[in-house]
Formats: sequence, structure tokens, C-alpha cells
Amino acid sequence: MKTFSKKILITGGAGFIGSHVVRLFVNKYPDYMIYNLDKLTYAGNLANLTDVEKAPNYKFVKGDIVDTGFISALFNENKFDGVIHLAAESHVDRSIENPMEFIFTNIVGTVNLLNAAKGIWKDNYDGKVFYHVSTDEVYGSLHDGGFFTETTSYDPQSPYSASKAGSDHFVRAYHNTYKIPVLVSNCSNNYGQNQFPEKLLPLMINNIINKKPLPVYGKGENVRDWLYVVDHARAIDVIFHKGKIGETYNIGGNNEWKNIDIVKLVCKVMDQKLGRASGESESLITYVKDRAGHDLRYAIDATKIKQELGWEPSLQFEEGLNITVDWYLNNQEWLENVTSGAYQNYYQLQYSSKF
Repeated sequence: MKTFSKKILITGGAGFIGSHVVRLFVNKYPDYMIYNLDKLTYAGNLANLTDVEKAPNYKFVKGDIVDTGFISALFNENKFDGVIHLAAESHVDRSIENPMEFIFTNIVGTVNLLNAAKGIWKDNYDGKVFYHVSTDEVYGSLHDGGFFTETTSYDPQSPYSASKAGSDHFVRAYHNTYKIPVLVSNCSNNYGQNQFPEKLLPLMINNIINKKPLPVYGKGENVRDWLYVVDHARAIDVIFHKGKIGETYNIGGNNEWKNIDIVKLVCKVMDQKLGRASGESESLITYVKDRAGHDLRYAIDATKIKQELGWEPSLQFEEGLNITVDWYLNNQEWLENVTSGAYQNYYQLQYSSKF
């Protein structure tokens, strides 16, 4: 039986960002045993990982990070050397409707993982790391220019961002109090393959395919920095292996767009690829009542990770958008399974015989 140099737990590894991180680590580090822990909520999709599910250094574990007993037993059984914590409720609109779910998953779940790590590492932290992946939304909204840096004061404006801010604070508190070796990163909006179509880009792509209205909040003036998900996975790899313990790294795409401008660009690209008349998709744009507490602008200064760790985005946005649109057009069965809910049968079909 092969002996692995490290056992790494990746939480939320069947989700959008998590699946890209799992794939990268499984393929790049065959001497690591990668455990993918996911609750498989609506956004967790094991069909995202069919290419690595039979890899000898990969194991999927279904479970909830809020379940204290389960998490404790999992850590005690496997003695993980590292944790990359991506599991989170992440949709702002859902957090407005149901804040408690975000409090439990994002705060209580994170503390459960910290306690479990502390329990098995028992102050022997050599070679150990707890890496917490967070969002730029914890910083609030930028109104007068400038950029978020790692020292920007927190000012969360939604239940989602407040829950992530709380989890960030607990991670740092466990480092300060118990000396657990932690890393934290805060990233901008991700886009790319396998993203659940509640988020802006896949929602627009799916609705354009089906000639449905394209809902845009308010006047579409809100500004976001966009980061290609594969570049985010690369950044996580670099931070996990080279980041300085106790430090925070902001990950951004140097790529700000107003929502309305990005929607119009998606319309243009889709019309070209679908052979539709110019402006046909743009005519589907429908302005809707603005989201409560909608932050005006997010923008990240990613100087630190570039200077200290040598990471920077690999793609210009137009190139990444074309790759993303092509993927959705070439994987419409995946998109249909996700929007219909049929993807949720994958776990039962693939894993039920293993219980």
C-alpha cells in the first residue's frame, strides 16, 4: 500500500472553486493523499470531478462541517497534515433570505474545523497548515477609488460577508491564541467552468441560450473585479506551499467591470458564437429592483502575492470569458442537469454501492 507524504483535507471540494483546487492538487501532487469533504448541497456537484474520481490519491467524503462529532472523528481517523477550507455558503441573495444557514456553515463550521485540527496536532505544528479561503466582500464597498489591501478594515454589508468576516476573525484568533499555523486569502469574483448558474456569468449564459430575460440589479453600475477560477486555484496552490504562516493574501484579477458592461460583453460573445443577429441577446436585458445593501465597488490590490509569492493572473478577461462561454456551450448537458437538479443523482449512482 502506497505511503503518502501528506494528507490534505479540502473542504467544499465538489463546489465551483473547490473542484478546480482538488483537480490541481490531485494531478500535481501524486504523493499527497487528497480528501475531498463536501456536504453536496445544491452547489456541490461530483460530476465536476469525474476525471479524478478514480485517482489513487483521491478520496471523496460526504459530510457536514457543522456536525461537530463527525468532523472530530474524521480528523482523528485520518490525521490530516493540512486543511484547505473552501466549504461555505456563498450566495448573497440566499444569505438575505436565510442568514442562519450562513452563520452555521461559515462560522460554526469553520470553528469546528479549527477545533478538530487543534485536537489532532496537539501543539506539534511542524509541517501543518490550516488555510482559510475567504472573499473580498468582507471589506465592504469602495466609494472613493482605491483598492482593498490586506490591511483594509473590515466592513461587511450583507449576512454573507458578515459570516465570512466572522470566520476570518476566528481563524486569526486561533492563530493568536493557540498558535495554530494558519493562512488566509481573500479573493475577488471568480468565473469559469463548472460554476452553478445562480452567479452572474453562468446565469447570463444559460438565459441567453434559452432566450430568457437577463436580470440586472438596479442600473448595473456596481463594479466587480473578476478572476478566472483556474488562476485562483493556482494562487491557492502557491499560498498553501509558500505563504508565510499567519499572513493574509489578497487574490485579484486586476480586472474591474461594471455589471452592465460585462453583461453586454457576454451578450456580444454569445451572439457571435450562436450565430445570432448582433444585439439579439442584449435585447433580453431586464433591469430589476436592486439587491438590499448592494455594495457599489470591489477592487483588490494583489501586489503582495505578486511580489512575495510570484503569482499573477495568467489570462486577460476577454480570453477567459471566451474559454468559459465555449465550455458552457460544449457542456450543455451538464448545464441542463444542474438547472434541472438531475446532477444530484450522481452521488447516489456513483457512491451508493461503496457504503
